[in-house]
Amino acid sequence: MCALMLNKSYFIETFKKLAAMAEENRDHLSKLDSDIGDGDHGINLTIGFREVEKQLPQLSESVTDIAELMKKVGMILLSKVGGASGPLYGSFFMKMATHIIGKQEVTFKEFCQMYQDGVEAVQMRGKAELNDKTMLDALIPGLAILKDYQEGDDPINTLENCVNEMKLGSDKTIPLMAKKGRALRLGERAVGHRDPGSESAWMIMNVFLQQLKTIS
Repeated sequence: MCALMLNKSYFIETFKKLAAMAEENRDHLSKLDSDIGDGDHGINLTIGFREVEKQLPQLSESVTDIAELMKKVGMILLSKVGGASGPLYGSFFMKMATHIIGKQEVTFKEFCQMYQDGVEAVQMRGKAELNDKTMLDALIPGLAILKDYQEGDDPINTLENCVNEMKLGSDKTIPLMAKKGRALRLGERAVGHRDPGSESAWMIMNVFLQQLKTIS
């Protein structure tokens, strides 16, 4: 059986669908953010991924490898997305390039490493930990699943398990008090509300999962 390989087209198609996902969930994510933040998380993500989608035709022609694509997408999000999510998701995608410089395609194992590099960038940038009521409450449980992936395991099952753990992690933010961001000022009033970044994090990885299913 041939090993599953993810090429530049896989990532380009995923980014197209991320733009649609952000648009579809704009109001939902902004409502979550209005409960404990500025109320613009969904709007900001939509603006960012809309700009990514706009530049994809040119990027698909100009970028030479997957690493360059990830860096460019990260830079677009960094420059176009307001609030905390711009720097965090920008760093996430930019750092995904760390171990894949020059590669035209990556194995699923390499994709797992890309995710790990991205999560570590978010941790470094956001200075947050598990149970701080941030997107890391979804990203870190997902990372635990991908770290366990071995050659021969089913990539789709692995990524499904990752997304499911991320969803559970997002659920677990609801009873938490916030330790970072604007929600920190709310104290106990943040309890009972889901962290919007944890919700968008699993939704983003679910788009990678759904695109993976189309090529497997």
